[in-house]
Amino acid sequence: MEKKKWILTVVLALIVAMLPLTFRILESHQVQRLYTGELTDMILGKLGGRASSNHDLSTDKAVASKFIAPNLTACHPSYGRPDLLVHCCPPGFESPVPFVDFQFPDPQSPKRVRRPVQLVDENYIAKYNKALSIMKSLPYDDPRSFARQANLHCLFCTGAYDQQNSNTPLSIHRTWLFFPWHRMMIYFHERIIGSLIGDDTFAFPVWTWDIPEGMVMPDIYANMNLSFFHKVRDFSHFPPRVADLNYFEETNLSPQEQLDTNLAFMYNQMVSGAKKTELFMGCTYKANEGYCNSPGTVESAPHNTLHTWVGSNLEPGREDMGKFYSAARDPIFYAHHSNIDRLWEVWREIHKHELDIKDPDWLNSFFFFYDENLKLVKIKVRDVLDISKLGYSYEEVDRPWLNKRPTPSVPPKVARQILKSKENENQFRLSSDFGPHGRALDASLTVKVNRSKNHLTKREKGEEEVIVVHGIEVKGDAYVKFDVYVNMVDQTIISPKSREFAGTFAHIPGGGEMMKRKIDLKLGVSELLEDLEAKEDESIWVTLLPRTASCSSVTIEGVQIKYIK
Repeated sequence: MEKKKWILTVVLALIVAMLPLTFRILESHQVQRLYTGELTDMILGKLGGRASSNHDLSTDKAVASKFIAPNLTACHPSYGRPDLLVHCCPPGFESPVPFVDFQFPDPQSPKRVRRPVQLVDENYIAKYNKALSIMKSLPYDDPRSFARQANLHCLFCTGAYDQQNSNTPLSIHRTWLFFPWHRMMIYFHERIIGSLIGDDTFAFPVWTWDIPEGMVMPDIYANMNLSFFHKVRDFSHFPPRVADLNYFEETNLSPQEQLDTNLAFMYNQMVSGAKKTELFMGCTYKANEGYCNSPGTVESAPHNTLHTWVGSNLEPGREDMGKFYSAARDPIFYAHHSNIDRLWEVWREIHKHELDIKDPDWLNSFFFFYDENLKLVKIKVRDVLDISKLGYSYEEVDRPWLNKRPTPSVPPKVARQILKSKENENQFRLSSDFGPHGRALDASLTVKVNRSKNHLTKREKGEEEVIVVHGIEVKGDAYVKFDVYVNMVDQTIISPKSREFAGTFAHIPGGGEMMKRKIDLKLGVSELLEDLEAKEDESIWVTLLPRTASCSSVTIEGVQIKYIK
């Protein structure tokens, strides 16, 4: 009897000790719905040291971690534009919905091969057209419907959801979540499309705008008789117009000149300007650390530039593709982002996966998507890093931009003499001369930036020199574009085909209050400085060249050089 009393006393004490933990769990934004098994697992784990194997809901671990995740029950209207409040929240979001953990498809199931859209045949087009028609006909309360699928982008890219355990809005753009989140969205959308026509081999077409054969808007998206056609576009950019990957305004370039410019631009964005993880992937974004707001090379352009190029010139924000809240309403969005996803794989391959992120907060960040069986699925970033396990691949295409390393527009020694002469005439600012409120970018601005003498004499192997244009504040809601050049002499003869081109700032406003925060633009320039014969120079001249009239509403806090190992 005494033994039984002792056991009962211990059990009651443990239950009382566990009550605060249990209440925290039940109240936590981190849980969409606790199953009995999950709660039991957590209590047993607390009592006996056994960790939960199902849903990563161990509170000790969660408190210490800074992964990003949405609170699906904390959704609210958001701003697509400053003058436009949009309602993207799904029906019934206030009530928690049961979810399942992501499971990889059966390795024995057929592989989905994503092909360049210009190579797909009539049978494929007919199947995809039928599936898209079915998807568009589904009611809005069906999460597989085209409208609900399109609103996923609105939800996660305008700050409609709050983060878990926080009132802070969540947005995946201009951060290291840009690539994995879009991969998740495309993955589930593709499987839904296939299931609607009973084809488990269906794979998205890829708009391979980085190669000459794919540098026009694909014909299927310009055919008014197909479901891929979308009327809210810039019709002047329909075939045979060559896409401008560095778009800011209409140009008079010939098709061949535009093609050559695009290839040189791709070299900069994929190779010379993207030699370090942060430069390509975007900034580190963690819970409780604020919104970082610094995009990678490809997200800024060609991603943003092509969104804007496709969007309608008759709409205030170049909707639909030209705004986050509306972009996924256009079927071409999915072909565009399939190529973005492909380029992520290409970049990883170029660097032999040595630059892959290993931070557990990135790997454990997670989101929720409905699958083809109407199940809500929790999927982590770590789940989408091996596309072979996800059951798809990309048909191999040439990468002509790999061999398009630019050359200087002016011989470097001549350029240096001209620049020193202009400096003596006080035509340039010093990098520290921006004032307490920054400098408006209402005209071309050239800044003399000093380089670290320590780094000139003691360079570390593999270190990348980076130009940082910091404290960029964008006012207003217009598309903003400015280019950055190093040791530029004559702006009338330069372009991305010139080695002086360091990169670009292509900005789509919107995405909620947190995305109005000041932005840092980081551009890798080690290879550029080598080609300009400036590696030993104590300073360089950096020019910010406005490309859109909206740059007059932009202020810059400064330009400096940093080094990334």
